[in-house]
Amino acid sequence: MNGFAGHGLDEDAFGEKGNIVSAFDAFPKSKPQYVTRTSGGGKWTVAIICAAFFLISSEFTRWWRGHENHTFAVEKGIGHNLQINLDIVVAMKCGDIHINVQDAAGDRILAAEMLKEDPTNWKQWVDNKGMHRLGKDSEGRVQTGEGYHEHDEGFGEEHVHDIVNAARKSKFAKTPRVRGGDPDSCRIYGSLMVNKVQGDFHITARGHGYQEWGAQHLDHATFNFSHIVSELSFGLFYPSLVNPLDRTISTTPNHFHKFQYFLSVVPTVYTVDSSTYGSRTIFTNQYAVTEQSHIVGERSVPGIFFKYDIEPMLLSVEESRDSFLRFVVKVVNVFSGVLVAGHWGFTMSEWAISVLGKRRRQMSEGVLNGRAHESYD
Repeated sequence: MNGFAGHGLDEDAFGEKGNIVSAFDAFPKSKPQYVTRTSGGGKWTVAIICAAFFLISSEFTRWWRGHENHTFAVEKGIGHNLQINLDIVVAMKCGDIHINVQDAAGDRILAAEMLKEDPTNWKQWVDNKGMHRLGKDSEGRVQTGEGYHEHDEGFGEEHVHDIVNAARKSKFAKTPRVRGGDPDSCRIYGSLMVNKVQGDFHITARGHGYQEWGAQHLDHATFNFSHIVSELSFGLFYPSLVNPLDRTISTTPNHFHKFQYFLSVVPTVYTVDSSTYGSRTIFTNQYAVTEQSHIVGERSVPGIFFKYDIEPMLLSVEESRDSFLRFVVKVVNVFSGVLVAGHWGFTMSEWAISVLGKRRRQMSEGVLNGRAHESYD
Protein backbone atom coordinates (compact mmCIF):
# COMPACT_ATOMS: atom_id res chain seq x y z
CA MET A 1 0.00 0.00 0.00
CA ASN A 2 2.77 2.38 0.84
CA GLY A 3 5.33 1.04 -1.64
CA PHE A 4 7.65 -0.40 1.01
CA ALA A 5 7.21 -3.98 -0.23
CA GLY A 6 8.49 -3.10 -3.68
CA HIS A 7 11.81 -2.05 -2.14
CA GLY A 8 12.09 -5.02 0.16
CA LEU A 9 11.10 -2.98 3.24
CA ASP A 10 8.27 -3.23 5.72
CA GLU A 11 6.97 -1.42 8.78
CA ASP A 12 9.42 -3.26 11.04
CA ALA A 13 12.37 -1.45 9.43
CA PHE A 14 11.43 1.72 11.28
CA GLY A 15 11.13 2.69 14.93
CA GLU A 16 9.31 0.57 17.46
CA LYS A 17 5.61 1.06 17.88
CA GLY A 18 3.52 0.58 20.90
CA ASN A 19 3.27 3.85 22.86
CA ILE A 20 1.16 6.94 22.36
CA VAL A 21 4.09 9.33 21.83
CA SER A 22 5.68 7.28 19.05
CA ALA A 23 2.30 6.94 17.33
CA PHE A 24 2.20 10.70 16.75
CA ASP A 25 5.87 10.97 15.72
CA ALA A 26 5.99 12.80 12.35
CA PHE A 27 9.62 11.76 11.79
CA PRO A 28 9.90 8.04 12.51
CA LYS A 29 13.36 6.92 13.56
CA SER A 30 15.23 4.05 12.00
CA LYS A 31 16.40 1.10 14.02
CA PRO A 32 20.04 1.12 15.11
CA GLN A 33 20.96 -1.75 12.77
CA TYR A 34 19.94 0.40 9.80
CA VAL A 35 21.95 3.45 10.87
CA THR A 36 25.57 3.96 9.83
CA ARG A 37 27.62 5.94 12.33
CA THR A 38 30.56 8.00 11.07
CA SER A 39 33.54 9.47 12.95
CA GLY A 40 32.95 12.81 11.24
CA GLY A 41 29.63 13.29 13.01
CA GLY A 42 31.24 12.90 16.43
CA LYS A 43 34.01 15.35 15.55
CA TRP A 44 31.53 17.94 14.34
CA THR A 45 29.49 17.48 17.53
CA VAL A 46 32.56 18.19 19.67
CA ALA A 47 33.43 21.21 17.52
CA ILE A 48 29.88 22.60 17.81
CA ILE A 49 29.90 22.19 21.60
CA CYS A 50 33.29 23.95 21.92
CA ALA A 51 32.27 26.82 19.63
CA ALA A 52 28.95 27.27 21.45
CA PHE A 53 30.67 27.26 24.85
CA PHE A 54 33.25 29.85 23.74
CA LEU A 55 30.68 32.21 22.18
CA ILE A 56 28.23 31.92 25.08
CA SER A 57 31.04 32.55 27.58
CA SER A 58 32.07 35.66 25.66
CA GLU A 59 28.49 36.86 25.57
CA PHE A 60 28.11 36.28 29.31
CA THR A 61 31.33 38.19 30.06
CA ARG A 62 30.21 41.10 27.89
CA TRP A 63 26.80 41.13 29.59
CA TRP A 64 28.28 40.92 33.09
CA ARG A 65 30.65 43.84 32.51
CA GLY A 66 27.95 45.97 30.95
CA HIS A 67 28.52 48.82 28.55
CA GLU A 68 29.52 52.43 29.10
CA ASN A 69 28.19 55.60 27.52
CA HIS A 70 30.22 58.82 27.46
CA THR A 71 28.48 62.13 27.00
CA PHE A 72 30.00 65.61 26.78
CA ALA A 73 27.76 68.61 27.30
CA VAL A 74 28.03 72.21 28.35
CA GLU A 75 27.55 72.46 32.09
CA LYS A 76 24.20 74.16 32.55
CA GLY A 77 24.19 74.30 36.33
CA ILE A 78 25.29 77.44 38.12
CA GLY A 79 28.11 76.66 40.52
CA HIS A 80 29.39 79.15 43.06
CA ASN A 81 31.87 77.21 45.20
CA LEU A 82 34.48 74.56 44.64
CA GLN A 83 36.13 72.40 47.27
CA ILE A 84 39.89 71.84 47.11
CA ASN A 85 41.43 68.94 49.03
CA LEU A 86 45.14 69.25 49.75
CA ASP A 87 47.70 67.17 51.59
CA ILE A 88 51.25 68.38 50.98
CA VAL A 89 54.56 68.32 52.87
CA VAL A 90 56.94 71.24 52.30
CA ALA A 91 60.59 71.09 53.41
CA MET A 92 60.25 74.28 55.48
CA LYS A 93 59.01 75.02 58.95
CA CYS A 94 55.34 75.88 59.34
CA GLY A 95 56.06 79.35 60.68
CA ASP A 96 58.04 80.24 57.56
CA ILE A 97 55.23 79.43 55.08
CA HIS A 98 52.31 81.48 53.79
CA ILE A 99 49.37 79.89 51.96
CA ASN A 100 46.97 81.99 49.88
CA VAL A 101 44.45 81.72 47.05
CA GLN A 102 43.90 84.45 44.46
CA ASP A 103 41.10 83.92 41.94
CA ALA A 104 39.86 85.64 38.80
CA ALA A 105 37.09 87.37 40.76
CA GLY A 106 39.72 89.34 42.65
CA ASP A 107 39.08 87.60 45.95
CA ARG A 108 42.01 86.68 48.14
CA ILE A 109 41.50 83.75 50.50
CA LEU A 110 43.79 83.13 53.46
CA ALA A 111 43.98 79.37 53.04
CA ALA A 112 46.14 78.97 56.13
CA GLU A 113 43.10 79.74 58.27
CA MET A 114 41.13 76.85 56.71
CA LEU A 115 43.92 74.26 56.49
CA LYS A 116 45.85 72.49 59.22
CA GLU A 117 49.61 72.76 59.62
CA ASP A 118 51.55 70.11 61.52
CA PRO A 119 55.33 70.04 62.07
CA THR A 120 56.90 66.87 60.70
CA ASN A 121 60.14 65.37 59.49
CA TRP A 122 60.95 65.13 55.78
CA LYS A 123 62.50 61.68 56.10
CA GLN A 124 59.25 60.23 57.37
CA TRP A 125 57.52 60.99 54.06
CA VAL A 126 60.12 60.78 51.31
CA ASP A 127 60.51 57.00 51.53
CA ASN A 128 56.81 56.15 51.64
CA LYS A 129 55.57 53.46 49.30
CA GLY A 130 54.42 54.66 45.89
CA MET A 131 56.19 58.03 45.92
CA HIS A 132 57.28 59.08 42.44
CA ARG A 133 58.07 62.11 40.36
CA LEU A 134 55.43 63.54 38.06
CA GLY A 135 55.50 61.69 34.73
CA LYS A 136 57.39 58.69 36.18
CA ASP A 137 56.40 55.60 38.12
CA SER A 138 57.60 54.56 41.56
CA GLU A 139 60.69 52.93 40.00
CA GLY A 140 61.72 56.05 38.11
CA ARG A 141 60.63 54.88 34.65
CA VAL A 142 59.00 57.37 32.32
CA GLN A 143 55.26 56.87 31.97
CA THR A 144 54.38 56.68 28.28
CA GLY A 145 50.80 55.51 28.72
CA GLU A 146 51.37 52.21 26.88
CA GLY A 147 50.79 50.19 30.01
CA TYR A 148 47.42 51.72 30.77
CA HIS A 149 44.16 49.90 30.17
CA GLU A 150 42.55 50.44 26.80
CA HIS A 151 39.33 51.46 28.53
CA ASP A 152 40.73 53.47 31.38
CA GLU A 153 37.83 55.61 32.59
CA GLY A 154 39.80 57.75 35.00
CA PHE A 155 41.50 57.63 38.41
CA GLY A 156 43.47 54.59 37.25
CA GLU A 157 40.37 52.37 37.09
CA GLU A 158 39.15 50.35 34.15
CA HIS A 159 35.40 50.32 34.82
CA VAL A 160 32.90 52.81 36.15
CA HIS A 161 31.67 50.52 38.93
CA ASP A 162 35.27 50.31 40.23
CA ILE A 163 35.41 54.10 40.44
CA VAL A 164 32.01 54.30 42.15
CA ASN A 165 32.90 51.59 44.66
CA ALA A 166 36.22 53.28 45.46
CA ALA A 167 34.56 56.66 46.00
CA ARG A 168 34.02 56.61 49.74
CA LYS A 169 34.14 59.70 51.89
CA SER A 170 36.81 59.74 54.52
CA LYS A 171 38.96 62.02 56.64
CA PHE A 172 42.59 62.94 56.37
CA ALA A 173 44.97 60.67 58.22
CA LYS A 174 46.69 61.94 61.33
CA THR A 175 50.23 63.25 61.12
CA PRO A 176 52.71 60.66 62.40
CA ARG A 177 54.69 61.43 65.50
CA VAL A 178 57.94 63.28 64.80
CA ARG A 179 60.98 61.02 64.94
CA GLY A 180 64.66 61.52 64.33
CA GLY A 181 65.20 64.95 65.82
CA ASP A 182 63.51 68.30 65.54
CA PRO A 183 60.89 68.81 62.81
CA ASP A 184 62.28 70.34 59.63
CA SER A 185 59.18 70.29 57.44
CA CYS A 186 55.51 71.20 57.52
CA ARG A 187 52.51 69.12 56.58
CA ILE A 188 49.62 71.20 55.19
CA TYR A 189 46.33 69.34 54.81
CA GLY A 190 42.59 69.80 54.79
CA SER A 191 39.78 71.08 52.57
CA LEU A 192 38.87 74.66 51.71
CA MET A 193 36.09 76.28 49.73
CA VAL A 194 36.97 78.68 46.90
CA ASN A 195 35.06 80.44 44.16
CA LYS A 196 34.36 78.24 41.17
CA VAL A 197 36.44 80.36 38.83
CA GLN A 198 39.97 80.38 37.57
CA GLY A 199 42.39 80.76 40.45
CA ASP A 200 45.93 80.45 41.77
CA PHE A 201 46.65 78.47 44.90
CA HIS A 202 50.20 79.14 46.05
CA ILE A 203 52.59 78.47 48.88
CA THR A 204 55.30 81.09 49.41
CA ALA A 205 57.79 82.10 52.09
CA ARG A 206 57.00 84.48 54.90
CA GLY A 207 57.64 88.09 53.88
CA HIS A 208 57.70 87.26 50.15
CA GLY A 209 54.80 87.60 47.76
CA TYR A 210 51.95 89.48 49.40
CA GLN A 211 52.78 92.46 51.58
CA GLU A 212 51.69 91.67 55.09
CA TRP A 213 51.86 93.96 58.10
CA GLY A 214 54.17 92.74 60.82
CA ALA A 215 55.66 89.95 58.70
CA GLN A 216 59.34 89.61 59.38
CA HIS A 217 61.74 89.11 56.53
CA LEU A 218 62.89 85.50 56.22
CA ASP A 219 66.49 84.57 55.57
CA HIS A 220 66.91 83.32 52.01
CA ALA A 221 69.10 80.46 53.20
CA THR A 222 66.05 78.81 54.76
CA PHE A 223 64.15 78.63 51.46
CA ASN A 224 63.50 75.07 50.34
CA PHE A 225 60.34 74.45 48.36
CA SER A 226 60.90 70.75 47.86
CA HIS A 227 57.53 69.14 48.43
CA ILE A 228 55.56 65.91 48.47
CA VAL A 229 51.94 65.98 47.29
CA SER A 230 49.96 63.16 48.88
CA GLU A 231 46.57 64.47 47.78
CA LEU A 232 45.28 67.19 45.48
CA SER A 233 41.70 66.87 44.30
CA PHE A 234 38.66 68.99 43.54
CA GLY A 235 35.17 68.33 44.83
CA LEU A 236 34.21 65.96 47.62
CA PHE A 237 37.16 64.25 49.28
CA TYR A 238 37.48 60.65 48.05
CA PRO A 239 40.96 59.49 49.15
CA SER A 240 40.66 56.18 47.28
CA LEU A 241 40.50 57.91 43.90
CA VAL A 242 43.98 58.48 42.49
CA ASN A 243 44.64 61.83 40.82
CA PRO A 244 47.62 62.82 38.62
CA LEU A 245 49.49 64.67 41.39
CA ASP A 246 48.84 62.18 44.18
CA ARG A 247 52.01 60.75 45.75
CA THR A 248 54.35 62.86 43.66
CA ILE A 249 57.60 64.35 44.90
CA SER A 250 59.57 67.33 43.60
CA THR A 251 62.92 68.38 45.04
CA THR A 252 65.42 71.14 44.37
CA PRO A 253 68.81 72.10 45.87
CA ASN A 254 68.22 75.77 45.08
CA HIS A 255 66.73 78.33 47.44
CA PHE A 256 65.03 80.43 44.75
CA HIS A 257 63.02 77.87 42.83
CA LYS A 258 59.54 78.24 41.40
CA PHE A 259 57.27 75.21 40.90
CA GLN A 260 54.23 75.82 38.70
CA TYR A 261 51.41 73.38 38.04
CA PHE A 262 48.77 74.22 35.43
CA LEU A 263 45.58 72.23 35.99
CA SER A 264 42.53 71.91 33.74
CA VAL A 265 39.61 70.72 35.86
CA VAL A 266 36.74 68.85 34.19
CA PRO A 267 33.51 68.24 36.19
CA THR A 268 32.62 64.55 35.91
CA VAL A 269 29.57 62.50 36.82
CA TYR A 270 29.80 58.72 37.17
CA THR A 271 26.56 56.73 37.19
CA VAL A 272 25.91 53.03 37.59
CA ASP A 273 22.52 51.75 36.44
CA SER A 274 20.18 50.24 39.04
CA SER A 275 19.92 46.91 37.20
CA THR A 276 23.67 46.43 37.42
CA TYR A 277 25.20 47.08 40.83
CA GLY A 278 22.57 49.25 42.45
CA SER A 279 21.84 52.77 41.34
CA ARG A 280 24.56 55.14 42.48
CA THR A 281 25.94 58.43 41.21
CA ILE A 282 28.98 60.41 42.28
CA PHE A 283 29.88 63.96 41.35
CA THR A 284 33.58 64.65 41.20
CA ASN A 285 36.24 66.34 39.09
CA GLN A 286 39.12 65.10 37.01
CA TYR A 287 42.04 67.20 35.93
CA ALA A 288 45.01 67.20 33.61
CA VAL A 289 48.25 68.76 34.79
CA THR A 290 51.30 70.35 33.18
CA GLU A 291 54.35 71.19 35.28
CA GLN A 292 56.98 73.88 34.81
CA SER A 293 59.74 74.53 37.32
CA HIS A 294 62.82 76.70 37.08
CA ILE A 295 65.23 78.81 39.07
CA VAL A 296 64.24 82.44 39.60
CA GLY A 297 66.16 85.51 40.63
CA GLU A 298 66.12 87.12 44.03
CA ARG A 299 63.68 89.78 42.81
CA SER A 300 61.14 87.13 41.86
CA VAL A 301 58.86 85.19 44.21
CA PRO A 302 59.83 81.55 44.70
CA GLY A 303 57.28 79.01 45.85
CA ILE A 304 54.74 76.40 44.78
CA PHE A 305 51.93 77.61 42.51
CA PHE A 306 48.85 75.60 41.50
CA LYS A 307 47.05 77.45 38.71
CA TYR A 308 43.67 75.83 38.06
CA ASP A 309 41.02 76.54 35.45
CA ILE A 310 37.47 75.11 35.41
CA GLU A 311 36.42 73.77 32.02
CA PRO A 312 32.86 74.76 30.96
CA MET A 313 31.93 71.21 29.95
CA LEU A 314 30.48 68.29 31.88
CA LEU A 315 31.56 64.70 31.29
CA SER A 316 28.91 62.08 32.07
CA VAL A 317 29.95 58.42 32.18
CA GLU A 318 27.15 55.90 32.66
CA GLU A 319 27.48 52.16 33.02
CA SER A 320 24.48 49.90 32.45
CA ARG A 321 23.68 46.27 31.75
CA ASP A 322 21.02 44.66 29.55
CA SER A 323 18.16 42.82 31.20
CA PHE A 324 18.50 39.09 31.88
CA LEU A 325 15.72 38.27 29.40
CA ARG A 326 17.60 40.06 26.63
CA PHE A 327 20.73 38.14 27.57
CA VAL A 328 18.84 34.83 27.33
CA VAL A 329 17.52 35.77 23.87
CA LYS A 330 21.08 36.52 22.72
CA VAL A 331 22.30 33.17 24.07
CA VAL A 332 19.51 31.32 22.25
CA ASN A 333 20.38 33.13 19.01
CA VAL A 334 24.06 32.31 19.39
CA PHE A 335 23.40 28.64 20.14
CA SER A 336 20.93 28.32 17.25
CA GLY A 337 23.40 29.95 14.86
CA VAL A 338 26.13 27.53 15.93
CA LEU A 339 23.82 24.54 15.39
CA VAL A 340 22.81 25.72 11.91
CA ALA A 341 26.39 26.46 10.91
CA GLY A 342 27.53 23.12 12.31
CA HIS A 343 24.79 21.27 10.43
CA TRP A 344 25.76 22.89 7.13
CA GLY A 345 29.42 22.22 7.80
CA PHE A 346 28.75 18.56 8.57
CA THR A 347 26.57 18.16 5.46
CA MET A 348 29.13 19.77 3.15
CA SER A 349 32.00 17.77 4.63
CA GLU A 350 30.12 14.47 4.25
CA TRP A 351 29.22 15.36 0.66
CA ALA A 352 32.82 16.20 -0.14
CA ILE A 353 34.06 12.96 1.45
CA SER A 354 31.54 10.88 -0.49
CA VAL A 355 32.47 12.53 -3.82
CA LEU A 356 36.19 12.03 -3.23
CA GLY A 357 35.56 8.44 -2.12
CA LYS A 358 33.70 7.62 -5.34
CA ARG A 359 36.47 9.06 -7.50
CA ARG A 360 39.12 7.10 -5.64
CA ARG A 361 37.16 3.88 -6.00
CA GLN A 362 36.66 4.47 -9.70
CA MET A 363 40.37 5.09 -10.21
CA SER A 364 41.37 2.02 -8.22
CA GLU A 365 38.89 -0.23 -10.04
CA GLY A 366 40.13 1.03 -13.42
CA VAL A 367 43.72 0.11 -12.61
CA LEU A 368 43.00 -3.31 -11.08
CA ASN A 369 40.29 -4.57 -13.50
CA GLY A 370 41.71 -3.01 -16.61
CA ARG A 371 38.57 -1.07 -17.38
CA ALA A 372 40.62 1.92 -18.46
CA HIS A 373 42.01 -0.18 -21.40
CA GLU A 374 38.75 -1.90 -22.41
CA SER A 375 37.46 1.32 -23.97
CA TYR A 376 40.20 1.17 -26.61
CA ASP A 377 39.30 -2.32 -27.82
